[in-house]
Formats: sequence, C-alpha cells, structure tokens
Amino acid sequence: MRVVDAFVICWAIAGAYVVRFGLDSDLIVQGQDFSYIWFSLALAVSWWLMLGAWNTRQSRILGAGADEYKRVAAASLWLFGLVAIISYVFRIETARGYVGIALPAGLFGLLLARWLLRQHLHVDRQGGQSMSRLLILGGPGAVAHLAKTLAGAKHSGYQPVAAYTPGAPTPTSQDSLLGLPILGTSPEIGTILTAIDSCRADAVAVSAGVQLHPQTLRHLGWELAARNVGLIMAPALTDIAGPRIHTQQVSGLPLIHVTTPTLEGGQRVAKRLFDILVSAALILVTAPLMAALAALVKLDSPGPVLFRQERVGIEGAPFKMLKFRSMVADAETRLSELVAQNEGHGVLFKLKDDPRVTRVGSVLRKFSLDELPQLFNILGGSMSLVGPRPPLPREVEAYENDVRRRLLVKPGLTGLWQVSGRSNLSWQDSVRLDLYYVENWSLTGDLLILLRTVRAVFGSTGAY
Repeated sequence: MRVVDAFVICWAIAGAYVVRFGLDSDLIVQGQDFSYIWFSLALAVSWWLMLGAWNTRQSRILGAGADEYKRVAAASLWLFGLVAIISYVFRIETARGYVGIALPAGLFGLLLARWLLRQHLHVDRQGGQSMSRLLILGGPGAVAHLAKTLAGAKHSGYQPVAAYTPGAPTPTSQDSLLGLPILGTSPEIGTILTAIDSCRADAVAVSAGVQLHPQTLRHLGWELAARNVGLIMAPALTDIAGPRIHTQQVSGLPLIHVTTPTLEGGQRVAKRLFDILVSAALILVTAPLMAALAALVKLDSPGPVLFRQERVGIEGAPFKMLKFRSMVADAETRLSELVAQNEGHGVLFKLKDDPRVTRVGSVLRKFSLDELPQLFNILGGSMSLVGPRPPLPREVEAYENDVRRRLLVKPGLTGLWQVSGRSNLSWQDSVRLDLYYVENWSLTGDLLILLRTVRAVFGSTGAY
C-alpha cells in the first residue's frame, strides 16, 4: 500500500507539472527564488507522509467501511489546505492550475487504488487469508451471535477461531459453539491468557454476557497490550450505523450514546427536494428509452403498456405503483394457480420461471427497466428514490409489529434490498435490511445506495 500510494502521488504531481509547465526543469516563480521541481518533490513526500500520519494504512480500517476513504480524502485536503495557507502567509504565487490538477488527479487515483486493493483483499479473505484470528469472550448466546455475524462478513477480516465463556458450565472436550471450540469458563486472567496463546489469537472480542469484573477486564486489556493482541468490545447493539453512535468519557468509563433515528424537518425536506430534482432529471434523460420500451411492450403481447398495482406507502397509505407491464394481461387472475409453486420466503411470492412473464418482460426484469415508470411515483411524492421495498397490501396484513416499522418512511425505487441480492434474499434478510435503512437513514447513505444500484442492475443478480 505504501508503494502504491507513492506511485499514485508521483504520477499525479508529475502529470500536473507537465500539463501546467511542460518539461522546463528550470521554472522559477517570477520575482522569487522558488523552483517548482523542488516544490513538487516536497509536495510528494509531504503527501505520502500525510497519508501515514492520518493512519490511512491501518489494518483495522482496511477492507470494509468508508473510514479508509474518508481518511485518504481528509489527509489530502488538509495537505493542500496547508499549502494554500503557507502560500498566502509568505505571499508565494503558487500556480493555481498546477494545484488544481494535482489535487483532484491524486485524490481520484488514491481512492481508485484503494478500491482496487480492497477488491484484492476481499478475494484473499473469502479464501481465508489475510484474516485476524479472533477469540470471542462472552456468554454462550452472544458468542454464537457474534461468530455467526462475522462468518457472514469475511470482508471485515475477522476469523473466529475459539470461544471462551466465563461463568458458564464447564465444557467437555466435545462442546463447541457454531463449530468453535470452547477453551474455558474460568474468570481468572491467567486461564484466559493461556487460551489466547493456545489458539494464537490476534485479537480478543469481548461480547455481551461476559461475567468478568470491570477491574478484571482492565487488567486483561493491559496484558493484551503487552502481547500486542487487539481488544475489541462488541456490545449487544445490532443494525446501528456509526453516525448514530457517540461515546462520552465519564471518570474513565466510556458511555455509548445511541441517538434516536428521525426523518423530520430539514431532513425530510432535503430528501424530498433530492427526490424531485433527481427523478425529474432522470425522466428527461430516459424519456426516449421509456418511449421505445413502451412500444416493445405493446407489440410483444396484448394489454396495457403500464401495470398499475396497489402498494402500501408511508404510514400505511395506499398508492398505485407504476411499472412497465412485464407479464400477460391476466397475470393477477392466474396467481392462484401458481401459489403452490411459490419459491419466495415468508409473505413474498416469487417464481424464478414464472410462465406469466412475457419475452420482453423477462429482459425488462433482468435489468430492472420495468421499474422506470416509478420515477413518476417519486416525482408525485408517493415513493422515494431510496427506501424499503414497496409492499403489497396482503404482505402488510401479515406483518408482525416490528416489521411495520418499514412503513415509517416512503418506499423506494431502490434500497439496501436492491443492492444486496434482490429476489435471492430471504424474507428475514429483506426485513432486516429495510429496518436497518429506517433506523439509520442519511442523505449520504442514499447516495451510496444509488451508486451501488448501478452495479447491481448491470450485474442483474437476483432479478426475476
């Protein structure tokens, strides 16, 4: 990563120099003893060091989340901000074109390089390489939950190798939790350290239900630091995004504050304004495409071009959702004949080889083109660009109380369910993703989901 960073920085600065000044190696700022050759070398070295100072290469942030990208951007912007301040204070006429090329080119190159390295790292981790060996400390239920979660998120880089359950019944040699051997139950630090050494753990995750005195945990942290073993606290909080979590130190005790999710006032206005502007722009851009698709649908099979179906929106309000018709005209009446073949999960009806789908309809569904008319739903206010999947009335009738939280926000043209597998998701996973979105909505999150949607649509995974 250090080598890649150095290569990208040199490429960006050398390129900016050549584009702005040509190949003149003796360029001096007029009236000042200031050579851009030496300035470029100093800028390159400072940029590389700045990335290190901002801990952008820290193993803890590599492979998952946006923290790595944020640190790269922050380090780069701080550096060029300092260049601007120094230029102003000492009245150095730094060429704006040079800086204006070097910064965006270098930042784009660094972010692209980090993304490519992350893809390589993900491949390694899926094969069980480049992982941190993890001993999970806690109650049996919490250990099993954390182990299952980490096993399903190998890109995070943690590989649970053993469990330790202080205060639980003494295990036999055959006892295990989700395939993890239980190395002990004693609350003594010496026994815990022996277990860490025996499984060669790189880090220890302290989960919920751990029956250890706070002073014991403190001493355990000291011992782990001396052994260069990481300590991770895994509280019993699930599906809570980082922006909602804040820590506060009270007499050395870190308190975790979890803010209440809200979508009111300025946030609601911002989301609605974003929906109006983007949906209107997309309608204008895709108007010729929608006209062509409408003609294909009409020529392919008899029936209306648009399919209007009642769905349930925010706070249970019904609305008519628009789609290009991808099935035969009497598809709804033939549904009862196919219920026995349902391949969906929970209250969802899904059939991979649905005989009601037309030839054009199968192509529309594969690339989600049948959903383009929903842009008019978004412009009208019954839907949003990003949100939970718009449910059918019969699905809402079968909802449990916690699932009804999906109705607290407008349904979306796309959402976490769209970029995470679509029809391949189980009902439980679909609900979990929708509830996660409701609990952790943000405009930045919406933008990231929209970017991921483009890849999901062209990949056409789970679309049928």
